[in-house]
Amino acid sequence: MTVEQLIQVLHAQPFRRFRIHLADGRHLDVDHPDFLARSPGGRTAIVYGSDETFEVIDLLLVCSLEVLDGKPRSRRR
Repeated sequence: MTVEQLIQVLHAQPFRRFRIHLADGRHLDVDHPDFLARSPGGRTAIVYGSDETFEVIDLLLVCSLEVLDGKPRSRRR
């Protein structure tokens, strides 16, 4: 996975949710393009969750991107 591929998925029209798979086996879902911010240097990114939590990730540790269905996530009550 390259940073250019991440940018393409992030700016795709129409936007489709996607999942970032990390080298340690974790994954992070990006539900909206505003929920991911890259650092000016391009090495790290902040991924925000819908509950306003966030994680800072090293983009060199991203293994793959998975484009998810276009349906919004259901909210648990």
